[in-house]
Amino acid sequence: MNTESNKNLKRVWILLAIPPILFFVLIVISSLYFGFVSRGDAAAIAESVPRSMPIILLLAQIILLFVLIFTLRKENLTFADIGWRLQTGQSFQVEMLLGSIIGVGLGLLYPPVFSPLVETLQKSVGDYVPPGEIVPALGSYIVPFFIANVLLAPFVEENIYRGYAITKLRQRYGQGLTLLTTCVFFGLLHWAGGIWYMVLTGGFLGVILAGLFMWRKNIIVPFTLHLALNIVEFIFILQNT
Repeated sequence: MNTESNKNLKRVWILLAIPPILFFVLIVISSLYFGFVSRGDAAAIAESVPRSMPIILLLAQIILLFVLIFTLRKENLTFADIGWRLQTGQSFQVEMLLGSIIGVGLGLLYPPVFSPLVETLQKSVGDYVPPGEIVPALGSYIVPFFIANVLLAPFVEENIYRGYAITKLRQRYGQGLTLLTTCVFFGLLHWAGGIWYMVLTGGFLGVILAGLFMWRKNIIVPFTLHLALNIVEFIFILQNT
């Protein structure tokens, strides 16, 4: 492998590592800020940080978008090069419809199936977050959460984990190891939700998204699935706020 290929591969690992680390750093900064404002009041910090999570999510997604664009420019790539180009015989409308159907279906299954399953595992097996504390508290931050989780997250995350990472890693490691790697890092992005939430997002949703990307050879289906799922999730959270 030549020097340029090594550099490109290194960028993939860096881009995969940045999201969970960035999220952690933003939470730490938020904790320090509220600690300073409250003069070290632990109860105030514990209350304020979760409440500010939509702002943290928004900042993280904006930063990741710029990191993604910077990475693509460094390698002289366009979004078309990482999946935003349909294959011969494919229809944009059909790909979107396929993604939407699967995304809405998964979204509708979340409240009655996936959320109780995660909470049951948290209670019976254990976790590092309290059971039932996956859904963020929106409070007055409905708009920032919508921008972060609905408008930005599907685009940013699908381009990073499916479009860019799978495209680059598959050239070196093949489909199996690439799928496993991207799913693990996609799960790690959601570490704040706990162990079982990481398993759900990485080991279940990540496999579906990666599998669709590899099958359809475009990012339209996983992006539309992710978008539809997050829209349903947003509606669910609104109803429970």
